[in-house]
Amino acid sequence: MPDNDEVDRIVAAWERAHPELDFSPLQVLSRVGRLAKHLDRARRDAFATTGLEPWEFDVLAALRRAGAPYQSSPKALLQQTLVSSGTMTNRIDRLAERGLVERRTDPHDGRGVLVAMTDAGRAAVDGAMRDLVAREAQLLGALSASDQERLATLLRKLSLDYDA
Repeated sequence: MPDNDEVDRIVAAWERAHPELDFSPLQVLSRVGRLAKHLDRARRDAFATTGLEPWEFDVLAALRRAGAPYQSSPKALLQQTLVSSGTMTNRIDRLAERGLVERRTDPHDGRGVLVAMTDAGRAAVDGAMRDLVAREAQLLGALSASDQERLATLLRKLSLDYDA
């Protein structure tokens, strides 16, 4: 395995062009960016095996994580998926057309609506998740379990300010 990667080559070129600048942030964040592209590809491939688009997976995964009976309000779903209410309405409509979710009247509020995952939706999201976990494990294959834990800890520390 080579000692240098593409980021090393990019940073070295920038250091030659601008020796007065500190390019150490690129050593971390350029790698994160490049790995994010590989992760995006792995996710798209995993979702495609079950015929899901990434946005469909996001909504179905939020419902699956809610636990039985796998339902949630549209408002809670948009908060979890970070989309607007109009976008969420469109997504729910499209998932309902595909038979992956259905709308139900909220038993606690007759005017409210709950989005419930169907058996087909559960099968699709579970299949995609199994494939995704396997693909993500491959992406991390060069790291030992302890290295993965250390990296997760460091990334968590970095992301806490942004998740707040």
